[in-house]
Amino acid sequence: MALTATVYKAALSISDMDRGYYATHNLTLAQHPSETIERMMLRLAVFALNASDMLAFTRGLSADDEPELWEKNYRDEIELWLDLGEPDEKRLKKACSRSEAVRLYSYGGRASEVWWTGMESKLSRLDKLSVYRVSPDTLAELVGLCQRSMQLTATIQDGQMWLADDSHNVLVEVETLKGH
Repeated sequence: MALTATVYKAALSISDMDRGYYATHNLTLAQHPSETIERMMLRLAVFALNASDMLAFTRGLSADDEPELWEKNYRDEIELWLDLGEPDEKRLKKACSRSEAVRLYSYGGRASEVWWTGMESKLSRLDKLSVYRVSPDTLAELVGLCQRSMQLTATIQDGQMWLADDSHNVLVEVETLKGH
């Protein structure tokens, strides 16, 4: 018997003072059977950090040729490709050829550091690519916000994001490895 995704709902209110973006998004997140809660909550945080009216979740782990999230324009062209993890150079080159901008959020702790050491020089010539790292401590705190039905507030100012529910407040710190 095949395992099915676990569905989570999130009402996410975003106040992004850095970009002047203020909106509420009612999101449905499907947690793939092989996906951890940490990774799913990181997808939610990445949505908040990059939110727009056109940003959408994709089939994610179920599709090799899609990122975790993307922003497409009305001509169905990919303007922003958002991915998670430590992918190979080939995947990132392909993403840069298909999109106007690519942002990768690495989160594997020590594995992320090893991956970046091996990839930094290879990825330096990909001008459309920005790479960020999220610490294991931040991921652990995000898990504390996870519920099947979530009411969350994201406040972004001066490059920092606070993600909160009615009892927890998490500083989502993102280290820039490459890009802006």
